[in-house]
Amino acid sequence: MLSGKRITLIVTGSIAAYKALELIRLLTKAGAEVEGILTKSATAFITPLSVEALTGKRAHTEMWDDHSYDMNHIELSRRADLIVIAPATANTIAKLANGIGDDLASTILLAKNKPILLAPGMNTEMWENSAFKRNLAQIQADGATIVPPQTDVLACGEHGIGKMAEPTTIFEAIEDHFRSSEELSSKKAIVTAGGTIERIDSVRYLSNFSSGKQGNAIALSLAKSGAQVTLVAGNTKDAPPQHPNISLVSVESAVEMKEAVHSALPADIFVGCAAVCDFRVSNQSDKKLKKEGGLDLQFEENPDIAQSIGKLAGNDRPKLVIGFAAETDNLIEYAQKKLESKGCDLIVANDVSNGAVFGQTSNSAHFVTKDSVQSLDTLPKSEVANKIVDWIAERID
Repeated sequence: MLSGKRITLIVTGSIAAYKALELIRLLTKAGAEVEGILTKSATAFITPLSVEALTGKRAHTEMWDDHSYDMNHIELSRRADLIVIAPATANTIAKLANGIGDDLASTILLAKNKPILLAPGMNTEMWENSAFKRNLAQIQADGATIVPPQTDVLACGEHGIGKMAEPTTIFEAIEDHFRSSEELSSKKAIVTAGGTIERIDSVRYLSNFSSGKQGNAIALSLAKSGAQVTLVAGNTKDAPPQHPNISLVSVESAVEMKEAVHSALPADIFVGCAAVCDFRVSNQSDKKLKKEGGLDLQFEENPDIAQSIGKLAGNDRPKLVIGFAAETDNLIEYAQKKLESKGCDLIVANDVSNGAVFGQTSNSAHFVTKDSVQSLDTLPKSEVANKIVDWIAERID
């Protein structure tokens, strides 16, 4: 699985740094090529020489080696298949979350165009700190894979969560990364996300509360599984996920979204997660409408994008078409009707009553097919996305 894989391993300043040496041994034994980077704090715990002895390659500690014009922060990212941070301190995670590049390690992460896997290691109070939790959530939203720490007696003598995962656990997570990254490697996917905007005049529009979080998470999960993803994004609250396999197409209206989706065909997979406005204003104005004149708005129906894909004939239709149903009542009943009317293979149904789902970080979804209804527990949207991608991977061929 790891033979020939190139891994850039960043070691940061935690007592768990010594475990990075065992991780290097496991990786090189499995055939991986490992290149080590140590922060200044990491060198207080292990030496560059010990890393070099195990990797067979020079260990990097400075931005500029021997004052030569060698752009290490670019090269060490570009020539890797995966960047691993073990241990990952709270400080390093904060830098990653906020785009700070003030040393070689953090600048590699800022300049990276490769996936990141990290194993945090820190005191319990640091792990539970609200600012740290925000940073951790941000890097996960940006696509980082986290190998959770253990609950145990820590180096400081306290008992709690924060002990870095064992090298064997991190090694298995790295194997899982490469295994999953090849799962959909030959597939092409189209994902829609966010809400559409339907203009009334030059300053006003109609839209909805969709944040785009779930669609972004699905696009990222598909990309991590190896699929080439076209993300057609409407009005979203968050920045689109960054991954080499994701191509972003930004749109505004439902008509623009449909055009972008059909332009991205052919595809193996279509996931219509966007909250598309059902109607648009047919008599929209190029100028600001004055309240003195009143509003006399006329509407016409928007295209049903999921249906336009699900009802395609023959090989023009993606192998799997997934739609979403956001309802406030009779959730499963409406989802089953949409499954048939839109020509979908799966409807992911969400109960959006009482402000649930839209803009939230978690989701309680139901997978509705012609044969079954599977109800998921309330999960982070990233986990819901992974469940959807697992469903796709099991059926795509």
